[in-house]
Amino acid sequence: MAIRDRGKLKWRPASFMPEGFAMTRAMYKDQERQEKPTLDEYQREEFNQQICYAMEFHLPVKLTIWHDGFLQEITGNVHYIDPIKRHLRIESKPSEIQRVELDSVVGVVVVD
Repeated sequence: MAIRDRGKLKWRPASFMPEGFAMTRAMYKDQERQEKPTLDEYQREEFNQQICYAMEFHLPVKLTIWHDGFLQEITGNVHYIDPIKRHLRIESKPSEIQRVELDSVVGVVVVD
């Protein structure tokens, strides 16, 4: 008597569960999240001075931003600081302006 096996067909139903793949991707993404770094007043003052210096002399700035557990880097010129709404306006490309919250900035480097 011969063995009647379905071969590769028995693994086909596993690809019919896109929710499982989405949950696995979300799980791995959650493992890479980081806590927001805590900054003291000295570091915040240093960041403010570097931003003002770069804005005064039209130098590009490399900002490290914490957003939803991940660190992002934005490079561009500081166009405007809004102290009331606590936002920065960064011109990353000509005629492309991004708004960044001051509370989410965790690193500032002036690019010379």
